[in-house]
Amino acid sequence: MSWWLWLLIALALVVLMWLAFVVALVIVGRREDARAAATFIPDCIVLVSRLVRDPRVPRRRKLLLAALVGYLALPFDLVPDFIPVAGQLDDALLVALVLRHVLRSGGDQLVREHWPGPERSLALVLRFAGA
Repeated sequence: MSWWLWLLIALALVVLMWLAFVVALVIVGRREDARAAATFIPDCIVLVSRLVRDPRVPRRRKLLLAALVGYLALPFDLVPDFIPVAGQLDDALLVALVLRHVLRSGGDQLVREHWPGPERSLALVLRFAGA
C-alpha cells in the first residue's frame, strides 16, 4: 500500500474516534462538553491563524507558529499518526511546546483575546501549555 493510502486510513480512524467520543458525550448527557470537544480542533486552528496575523506577536514566534502548521500538515511525523494515541500525542506535545513559547512572549492575555471557543476549552489549552 502507498503512503497516502495509509495517511487516509489514519486520518479516517482519528476522525472516527473523535466522532465516537463526541457522540458518547452526547449520549451521557454532557452536551456542552460534546460541543467543546467537537469544536476544539477548529478553535485551535483559528487561534493559530489569529496569532500569526497579530502585529503584537514577534516575528520569530510567528515563524514558529507557521512551522508548526507546516509540520502538522505534512503526511509524515516523528511518530506516525496511524499508531493509536502515541501518533497524536507527539503532535499535541509539539503544539503545547509552541504555545508555551508564544505564551511566554505575549502572556496568556493574547491567547485569551484570540480564542474563539468556550472558556473551558481555553482553560484546557492554557493548562496544557503551562500558563
